[in-house]
Amino acid sequence: MAEKPQDGWPESGPERDRLSPPGHEGGRVRARLRRWVSLLSFSFMALTVALGLLVFSLVPHLQKQIDNPQLLEQRAAMVLDADGKELATRGGRYADIVPLEEMPPYLIQAFLAAEDQRFYSHSGFDIRGILRAAWRNLQAGAFVEGGSTITQQLAKNLYLSSERTVARKFQEALITLWLESHYTKDEILSVYLNRIYLGAGTYGVEAASRFYFNKSVSQVTLAEAALLAGLPKAPSRFAPTNNLKRAQARADYVLQLLVETGALTNGEVFAARAEPAEIVVREERLGTHYFVDWVLEEARALIPPADGTIIIRTTLDGAMQRKAEAAMEKALADQGPAVNIEQGALLTLARDGAVKAMVGGRSYLDSQFNRAAQAKRQPGSAFKPVIYLTALKNGFGPSSIMIDEPVDIHGWQPENSAGRYWGPVTLLTAFKHSLNTVAVRLTEQVGRGKVIGTARQLGIKSPIAALPSLALGASEVTLVELTGAYLPFAADGKGTEPWGITEISTPSGIVLYERKEEPRQIISPRRARDMTHMLHQVIAEGTGTRASLGRRMAAGKTGTSQNNRDAWFIGYTHQYVTGIWFGNDDNSPSAGASGGGIAASTWSAYMNDIHRGLPRIALPGVRREPVVARQGKEQEYFRQLSALFRSVPPVSAGRTTRFRQGGETIRVR
Repeated sequence: MAEKPQDGWPESGPERDRLSPPGHEGGRVRARLRRWVSLLSFSFMALTVALGLLVFSLVPHLQKQIDNPQLLEQRAAMVLDADGKELATRGGRYADIVPLEEMPPYLIQAFLAAEDQRFYSHSGFDIRGILRAAWRNLQAGAFVEGGSTITQQLAKNLYLSSERTVARKFQEALITLWLESHYTKDEILSVYLNRIYLGAGTYGVEAASRFYFNKSVSQVTLAEAALLAGLPKAPSRFAPTNNLKRAQARADYVLQLLVETGALTNGEVFAARAEPAEIVVREERLGTHYFVDWVLEEARALIPPADGTIIIRTTLDGAMQRKAEAAMEKALADQGPAVNIEQGALLTLARDGAVKAMVGGRSYLDSQFNRAAQAKRQPGSAFKPVIYLTALKNGFGPSSIMIDEPVDIHGWQPENSAGRYWGPVTLLTAFKHSLNTVAVRLTEQVGRGKVIGTARQLGIKSPIAALPSLALGASEVTLVELTGAYLPFAADGKGTEPWGITEISTPSGIVLYERKEEPRQIISPRRARDMTHMLHQVIAEGTGTRASLGRRMAAGKTGTSQNNRDAWFIGYTHQYVTGIWFGNDDNSPSAGASGGGIAASTWSAYMNDIHRGLPRIALPGVRREPVVARQGKEQEYFRQLSALFRSVPPVSAGRTTRFRQGGETIRVR
């Protein structure tokens, strides 16, 4: 028989239960209850302490948030073309604050019906709305409805980030209570309606109304008001610019809510439901975004960083820009495949350096890389005007004589593209036929450092290596730089860096920047006209004949880099300077693309197009007396050459003499 404990009570089992003294079971229940109460008390105290610590940690940050609401919009920029038409808006679209009393009553009713039907009766939180949303989400098995009130939405939009954390939700609750205790309902609603995001980059009903309907919010119809009120739920999804039918269906639902809430009758919404709101059709001008990116960088350098919207008025000519885009696309589509070229860029400047058109690539959607302003490529012979200008500054003239013959510089032996040598030639002849050996000899004679100095004087800022190949355009430049370098030739010696901004202001009209800089004299008018004379001959009878504009006088230069990787033509008329480049982004060779081919023909087609209706004005320097050779070694050489010819005895009758000409033997009698 098992031993019993010394106290006489069994350890467990029926016997123990049977022998339990009266009242002992109730003591056990009370003990268990005391333990639960202690546990709950401890948990409540711990939660209270945790909430207290959370509040304590959040209050300083919360006070900063409350003291600095985002009532002033962050930096946004609206970019306008030369005619004042919008090119693009970066950042948000904002407008001036519109008081509630200036908004149509049905607009306010529509927003309340769609977003917060008990706005004027709750104190920041709508318990019924929260429970209703929870029930519908549970039924749907997904999140289909939110329970946030307008005050809660305002708290999130003005003070908080978009992160989803417990601390953020707690902050939202505290700010909601603060807003309700410090502002009237009308004040809260006014700020909400003027700053709520409504899709397509628009903030506030005024900005959205002007963007979607091209009118002030005070003038919107009931159908338009319902469309706006349907946007806060999912601005991107319901934005009419993304899907007009979906936006109209959402607006119809808002009109239905107006009837259900008793705000309006079926008769009052009938017309709005029968004729849904339409939006303004805006021209998609993605091609201009290369220019927009470029001028925004320029704007950052012109004014200090600040909050608020700025309006940037630019020099871009909308009609010219469309023609530029069309010309480049046509060239790439018609000629690109045959020469294995996939990309191109174009820049047109007025004589004062204002950018009138900029094409940075074939498709902005496919690539935002701006090949006009960012791509650095070898200009080839399009760089030769820099060399010849340097020669003019150092005693040479268009009629100066140089010898076109093989040249060797420490083993480097450049050749002419045609593979032949011309012997004694004038600088004009060497230039218009783009003779490489003469360019190299000129560079070596005047000095590479001086050539680089001239490039800097003309506005080229890219690194230039002082190598022999400098003469053939081996150092990479941008199209903006090189086109700008031709400006002094076109403008009688005056030049400036290409620019695109005329004015930067605030929406209220405060001018932050206004361009007042005028082009300055870069080179003398005489040298500019000498260069124009030679550049005109390139088109008249040199490598650029395909760039001819017929009876309109023009001047320009072809450029082709090694292995035909780059094809350039930079040229000008009395009105405009235009540079064109073709090539491939991976720098792969083309199948024979050249400056005198695809680039020159595209330049001609485009320039003829943009000059229609403009007067034909002669270029200074083209039609003038022949330029006399400068004093110096070149003149002495020419004198000696003439004397040599005079010393040759006359040919007697019947005598046959053979002369070598162009590699052939001819008979002279």
